[in-house]
Amino acid sequence: MDIVAAMVRGTEMALRTHIGTPLLFMGMLITGLTQLPISASVPRGFWALPENLTAVEGATVELKCGVSAPGSVVQWAKDGLLLGPNQGIPGFPRYRMEGDPARGEFHLRIEACDLSDDAEYECQVGRSETGPELVSPRVILSILVPPKVLQMTPEVGTTVTWIAGQEYTVSCVSGDAKPAPDITFLQSGQTVSSISIDVSEGSQEKLFITEATARVTPQSLDNGKLLVCEGSSPALVSPIKVSITMNVLFPPGPPIIEWPDLNEGLVRAGQNLELPCTARGGNPPATLQWLKNGQPVPTAWGTEHVHATARSVLTMTVRPEDHGAQISCEAYNSVSTETQKQSITLQVTFPPSAITILGSVTQSENKNVTLCCLTKSSRPRVLLRWWLGGRQLQPTEETIMDGLHGGHISMSNLTLLVRREDNGLSLTCEAFSDAFAKETFRKSLILNVKYPAQKLWIEGPQDGQHLRSGTRVRLVCLAIGGNPDPSLTWYKDARIVTEPRPPQEPRRVQLGNLEKSGSTFSRELVLVLGPPDNKAKFSCKAGQLSASTQIVVLFPPTNVTILANASALRPGDALNLTCVSVSSNPPVNLSWDKEGESLQDVAAPSQSAPFKGSAASRSVFLRVSSRDHGHRVTCRAYSAELRETVSSFYRFNVLYPPQFLGEQVLVVTAVEQGEALLPVSVSANPVPDAFNWTFRGYRLSPAGGPRHRILSNGALQLWNVTRSDDGPYQLHCQNSEGTAEALVRLNVHYAPTIRALQDPTEVDVGGSVDIVCTADANPILPNMFSWERLEEDEEEQSLDDMKRMSKGSTGRLQIRHAKLSQAGAYQCIVDNGVAPAARGLVRLVVRFAPQVEHPTPLTKVAAAGDSTSSATLHCRARGVPNIVFTWTKNGIPLDLQDPRYTEHTYHQGGVHSSLLTIANVSAAQDYALFTCTATNPLGSDHTNIQLVSISRPDPPLGLKVVSLTPRSVGLEWRPGFDGGLPQRFRIRYEALETPGFLYVDVLPPQATSFTLTGLQPSTRYRVWLLASNAMGDSGLGAKGIQLSITTPGLDQPSGEPYDQLPTEQPTESPRLPLLPVVFAVGSLLLLSNVSCVVGLLWWRRLRHRTEGISEKTEAGSEEDRVRNEYEESQWTGDQDTRSSTVSTIEVQSHYHSLRDFSPQLPPTLEEVAYAQTGLEEENMAFPGHLYDEVERMYAPPGVWGPLYDEVQMGPYDLRWPMDKYDDPGRIYDQVAGDLGTMGSDSLPFELRGDLV
Repeated sequence: MDIVAAMVRGTEMALRTHIGTPLLFMGMLITGLTQLPISASVPRGFWALPENLTAVEGATVELKCGVSAPGSVVQWAKDGLLLGPNQGIPGFPRYRMEGDPARGEFHLRIEACDLSDDAEYECQVGRSETGPELVSPRVILSILVPPKVLQMTPEVGTTVTWIAGQEYTVSCVSGDAKPAPDITFLQSGQTVSSISIDVSEGSQEKLFITEATARVTPQSLDNGKLLVCEGSSPALVSPIKVSITMNVLFPPGPPIIEWPDLNEGLVRAGQNLELPCTARGGNPPATLQWLKNGQPVPTAWGTEHVHATARSVLTMTVRPEDHGAQISCEAYNSVSTETQKQSITLQVTFPPSAITILGSVTQSENKNVTLCCLTKSSRPRVLLRWWLGGRQLQPTEETIMDGLHGGHISMSNLTLLVRREDNGLSLTCEAFSDAFAKETFRKSLILNVKYPAQKLWIEGPQDGQHLRSGTRVRLVCLAIGGNPDPSLTWYKDARIVTEPRPPQEPRRVQLGNLEKSGSTFSRELVLVLGPPDNKAKFSCKAGQLSASTQIVVLFPPTNVTILANASALRPGDALNLTCVSVSSNPPVNLSWDKEGESLQDVAAPSQSAPFKGSAASRSVFLRVSSRDHGHRVTCRAYSAELRETVSSFYRFNVLYPPQFLGEQVLVVTAVEQGEALLPVSVSANPVPDAFNWTFRGYRLSPAGGPRHRILSNGALQLWNVTRSDDGPYQLHCQNSEGTAEALVRLNVHYAPTIRALQDPTEVDVGGSVDIVCTADANPILPNMFSWERLEEDEEEQSLDDMKRMSKGSTGRLQIRHAKLSQAGAYQCIVDNGVAPAARGLVRLVVRFAPQVEHPTPLTKVAAAGDSTSSATLHCRARGVPNIVFTWTKNGIPLDLQDPRYTEHTYHQGGVHSSLLTIANVSAAQDYALFTCTATNPLGSDHTNIQLVSISRPDPPLGLKVVSLTPRSVGLEWRPGFDGGLPQRFRIRYEALETPGFLYVDVLPPQATSFTLTGLQPSTRYRVWLLASNAMGDSGLGAKGIQLSITTPGLDQPSGEPYDQLPTEQPTESPRLPLLPVVFAVGSLLLLSNVSCVVGLLWWRRLRHRTEGISEKTEAGSEEDRVRNEYEESQWTGDQDTRSSTVSTIEVQSHYHSLRDFSPQLPPTLEEVAYAQTGLEEENMAFPGHLYDEVERMYAPPGVWGPLYDEVQMGPYDLRWPMDKYDDPGRIYDQVAGDLGTMGSDSLPFELRGDLV
């Protein structure tokens, strides 16, 4: 069995790797089985066969297989894949062979079935000696996968709001299932018929997804019910369901108004009417609105959601004007297409609201009384009748008119002759109607018949009697008879006398009540006499009867009043005070005084006096000031007859805003970090109610702060004062009359600081500019600004040509007609006596138009025109701001796109250079006139450079004597054009008294000055200066290369101290014998010939080692160094017509002096060629300033680092970057001119002959 198992496992692995075939497996199986002993007596066959099964996913199934084949191998196959004979099937942990193998039970048990188990299975029995293989019929295990979820659109569990009658689409999608589930929709429990089904493949093979779409039209009955999506499948015990809740909107039913009784619309005025209105149905419930004559009536309504009923009750009190009004109830909701309404028209019954009797019921006896009885509007109309006491009267006229609100007005007129016996009877007008049988409406008046009294008189003092004010007098009025009872009215000068009010005052008048005794009536009047009673006529009247009496009253001034022409006094106002004695009997005298001092017054215009007395008035004129506040002015009125004085005073109340007193301090000086007190001295009426301090627009808190507090008297106290506290503090005092402000300055002393200094300051040359220095300091002194120029040379530090000005915190250094020499660094110094002084640096940049250097010797540059050499044209200019160079050849702009032309531009401060390198110089194309133009915004300048063939040098220029001694002469010159080859200089001279010429070579070869020694005192000499190069010398025919000099005698002063130099001859007597002189001349000639021969031999050897000749240009010394630092140094290189910028180390922004500025430039291509041929081994003397014309453009060595390290060279400079340029002065160590004159056949081929 182990062998068979091994074979089966091997075969299974072969099948899994798709190497073998079923035939190979069967062959191997037969081979293995032949080796096993099998009993031939047992019959072979299946006693239990598997059957088709259907199981739900997750269930456990068992496929039966009973075999009668002892000793045979039994295994199961799944979709043709043999699972092996082991009980635990490898690779299928859920599969297991169940049963007793000895009994032939090989059942396949599958637990937790899933979709992968859905397949065809067969039970296979291997071939044995007892018979062939056996294979059961294939059975199908079908796995049913129930849908796990249903998804609806709209989302499951939500409530959707729909409108009744509209159609909506709902979709329901099942999850993966097998077989495809059936989906149905239930609307309110009823199956939806309009549904479409779409079945699609699921996420795995054999799985399906069902999507059902239903078209639903909700109705009002569906409101609140469910729309259910139901999925059913054989894999489900019961269908799965999901649902949404339908919120169906539909309009409400019509409103119904419930009238309280059968007579709809019939009401009576004053009735409280309650009308319910109900509307049923509707989602949302109905909104109810009451209308009265089309106008909304504010009412509330309620809803009952269970029965979907809306109810509103209109409560109103019926009024007559409601007759004919239309009451409506409207019902609607958000989905109503139109508003539903029910209306009722009111019919109002109302009685007359009032009865009016027009006319007077009071009449004298035996006269007619005419009355009119009038009712208000009523519905229906009423009738009128008259009654006098118990007697009915006949009206003279009756009228019916239309009234308000659909009612009627009734009117009845009555004329009646009255008699004395009718007095006191009741006169009644009565209204009645059948509609108001239980109600009576009447109006009654009392008839009053008048008849007069018979007699009237007064008892009291005699008429015209004089009495003093304050006397008590009693007057009694008496009358007999009359109807009505006589009123006995007291009059004073035709005015009724009444008791004064309020009663708590002293009662000057006491008026008694009317008293009756039989037919006699009396009324008492008690007076306490006063000024108003003077000469007053007191009368008593009863109807047409009257009696009177008069009293004369003596009284002092009733009132002394001071009148002012202004109610509010302020300083400067003119005040006119008038003292008025209103009334007195007899007259009085008036006088004025002010604080006890009499005042001059004038008589005022007379005025009428009340109480029939005498009036007096006097006026005084005063000019008011704030000092008068609180003082009093008194007026006194004196009566000599009564011996009484009445006084009145006027107190000055001068209202004036706060005023600062003279002792108010306006400036307070404090020391930084100290304390300061800003005091306040102010007066005001009223007293100031606020002291506000502000500093720089900010109000200081009255409650105080970390460094300040405001005292009770308004003073401001500060501590820890800083310079930021310096400045004016504004004090604002305020009262009701106005405000006053004072500025109290706090002066804090502190050291100066510079706040503004424009760096750099720019100006055009010849222009004017101010260097402005603004400082913050306290105190600010007139001469606290000073200026310095930061230069090493004391002469250049002078500021005599500049004007220094100072105004306030600003100092100015005025520069007029700016010069280039004025450019540089300046220092502003501010010193106000408080240490330390402030200092600030500023750079003055002088802008000027380009100034191209025009050195005459450099107008030509020579180069071999053999199409292999190169030439470099140097153009240098000064100018600020930066200069742009352009080149032309024979007047035509140079095409820098041509790879033969390369331009390098250098900028250093105000010095700018352009180096134009011409590669592969061709005589035909490049021997031309090149023009270099320098341009900046202020102008332009140009220079011409002629590119020519290599030739002999031009004669030197400007030969002159700079010093002269008895035995030497100092010479100086300017070198001419070198012809494109290194040149040297030789001096030829002769003594006019001695035949023959002497020659001296100038060393070093490139020197432009030389001291010729070995001369004799008091001797005439002729001196020539020759320039030579490998092509020859400049000749003796040119002007300016010859000088005639006479050395001074030993006893004459010389141009310089006498020094014996190595080049001089030994000192001899002025008078030498001829033989030594000839010997010396011969020796010199011999040495000269020997040096020429040696130089010729050396030159021949040098010619074979040299392949190129360099060219260079050299400028003279720079006249004025420009100290104008306009911008940071930069270098721009244009290579192969393409521009490239090489970044350098950032230079410090402060001013650098250029006095010792002497950097070195990298060598040219020709110089590199010479350096690489080994000529530097000769160690010959050579000038150090090879590129004098551009030496001032660069910073000191080491400031910028390797300037050219990042420049990519062209095809002709491949070896340049390898050189370090340590000593450019040794590039031309071998000077051809040192070897003397050479033949043309000894020159390189490219230098022979004339190329142009």
